Amino acid sequence: MRGNGMRAQIVYESMFGNTAAVAEAIADGLRPYYEVQLCPVADAVDRPAPQVDLLVVGGPTHAFGLSRTATRQDAAARTSASIETEIGVREWLDAALPVSSPCPAAAFGTKVARPPWLPGSAAKGIGKRLRGLGYRLAVAPADFHVTAMTGPLTPGERERATAWATKLATTRPELPKASR
Repeated sequence: MRGNGMRAQIVYESMFGNTAAVAEAIADGLRPYYEVQLCPVADAVDRPAPQVDLLVVGGPTHAFGLSRTATRQDAAARTSASIETEIGVREWLDAALPVSSPCPAAAFGTKVARPPWLPGSAAKGIGKRLRGLGYRLAVAPADFHVTAMTGPLTPGERERATAWATKLATTRPELPKASR
């Protein structure tokens, strides 16, 4: 099916490598159906809006939602890795132009698994922003779990992300009610 010319772009933000690992697992699930481009959000800033058949956007949950400059700076202080602190998925989506016609999209995030009642989800915030830009969500936003703030992913989450992506690739998103 990959030869059908369908293209997907995965734009993601990752601090400690966990969201990047989920993005890669999602790419693995999409590849049988799409030509897939993985794009860290810092690289997406300098590119025009993606002309793709499916846009997938993901980021880590910080302070119950999408990261902000202050939460990215806090994350940067917790690692020796280089972390982009000025731009994240929140800023990228806030600067994005609305799409002219509904395009399928999906949202994912990473968040700490314990305690299970901990509120907040970057995935839900991303989904809300995507819908506001005129995208239609092909599947419900999904959270993938890490064992602690810096990770690693909990066992089985990479496989769950690949399965979620396969479902995403094989699901026909609903059209808005006005289009029916």
